[in-house]
Amino acid sequence: MKSQIPIGLLFSTAGPYGTVGQAMRDGALLALEEVNLDHKFNFVLIPHQYNPKGDIQAYIDHAQDLLRNKGVKHVIGCYTSSSRKELIPIFEKYDSLLWYPSHYEGFETNNNVIYTGAVQNHHVLPLMDYVLAHIARDVYFIGSNYVWAWENGRIVRELTQASGGNIVAERYLQITDLDVNYLIDEIRAKRPSFIMNMLIGESSYAFYRAFAEARDEDEQLRGITIGSCSLCEPELTLIGPKACAGHLSSSVYFSTIDSAINRRFVRAFRDHFGHHALPSADAEASYNAVHLLAHALADAASADVEVVKKALYATSFDGPQGLVHVDPENNHCYLTPRIGISRVDGTFSIVSEFPEPVRPDPYLILTDTTNAGRIDPEPSVVKRSVELRLVQ
Repeated sequence: MKSQIPIGLLFSTAGPYGTVGQAMRDGALLALEEVNLDHKFNFVLIPHQYNPKGDIQAYIDHAQDLLRNKGVKHVIGCYTSSSRKELIPIFEKYDSLLWYPSHYEGFETNNNVIYTGAVQNHHVLPLMDYVLAHIARDVYFIGSNYVWAWENGRIVRELTQASGGNIVAERYLQITDLDVNYLIDEIRAKRPSFIMNMLIGESSYAFYRAFAEARDEDEQLRGITIGSCSLCEPELTLIGPKACAGHLSSSVYFSTIDSAINRRFVRAFRDHFGHHALPSADAEASYNAVHLLAHALADAASADVEVVKKALYATSFDGPQGLVHVDPENNHCYLTPRIGISRVDGTFSIVSEFPEPVRPDPYLILTDTTNAGRIDPEPSVVKRSVELRLVQ
């Protein structure tokens, strides 16, 4: 008889970023089923699910209940950096591991966190390299008013200025703020060639819709490109077909990756969550986190945090995006950067991808950020940068 190992799932499937939270939870649940049906594992993972609904105090209360009362040592969850940072002291206190499956702004490493999402050298640097080399050097920056956008705003500013470009404006909205009309008015007045969108959740969807409506009325706005490091498939569906197409997204995973492993993943995701459901980078990061945890638990023959981490550093997982493994120096994953252009059908055309997984660099100590635009993508990417303007 298989032993039972409790784990926590802590995802906001309701609230201002509930769509992303639901995708993350679904990715974790799919992986849990696969692990529990796999005969090579002599245990089953028993999930304890909580939905904080985007409320920081609820994250704290649920994490304390999981670690103190449910016997849980491993929790997969959180989307925003604000929630993660609030929980880290709790995981340190209870000597437990938070498996954090979200792209984020970096500048952190912690012994009690395993980061399975992308960091700056996986998303913002590749995107800005592409933009500054092939689209524009005048950038309008918008973001949600918390650490994700603050840190990435600083990086975008430094990269743009180093390339001889200009940040024409830098604006921040509260996460729940849907009043974006003044941003559209300012963009119409300043006419930047590129908008870096670091808004999250409903604020971001409202901005895309408002911009599309303004673009229909103002022909000059059609030459402006919007880029993001978080835009994903479930969000394209919410934004709607009239507004979702023609935007750049920098990510380590798109559902259109052409590989046998990814095709199986997409089929399984749709079988479980509906014919029209598509996995996102956040769902894939959660899926990878569960599989990495299961492999580490199997090799460690223990749920003890230090023993599991030691086993984790020696393992890898061939995920939907490609090979994923954890860097023991910083607890972040080697991941494969890609750039996609959103389509009206709610998917992405992949126009550029790195040939192999890239070492995570959360403190940007391995990366030259003074030489933006340094990546020379294949000719098809340059061609698509022209096509991008046409679809807009």
